[in-house]
Amino acid sequence: QVQLVESGGGLVQAGGSLRLSCAASGRTFTSYAMGWFRQTPGKEREFVAAYVWSGGTKYYASSVKGRFTISRDNAKNTVYLQMNSLKPEDTAVYYCAADYLGDGSTLSSEYDFWGQGTQVTVSS
Repeated sequence: QVQLVESGGGLVQAGGSLRLSCAASGRTFTSYAMGWFRQTPGKEREFVAAYVWSGGTKYYASSVKGRFTISRDNAKNTVYLQMNSLKPEDTAVYYCAADYLGDGSTLSSEYDFWGQGTQVTVSS
């Protein structure tokens, strides 16, 4: 069992930056691929980024590539999402997710555990 707690959301102007954090419980953090998804009302949860520990492979949605960076600190059982050059269309609730022995899937259904989400609002 893994528990995930996100933090770092908030209100920022377009062009600004935020860093989201996701703290994970459990001793087998390195066994999980970690992902970030986002969701706006009335829409399905959308893949943002993923980090596979084995090999250090990172994946990004095309809409955020070059602006967002996913990283993880295994010593702290924490995964981060650094978001730069934010746009109003990045406004959403952002969720952290863990996929046991995952390969960085873009499908939300592949992830086993989810955090409660953190709101990110980008004003124009």
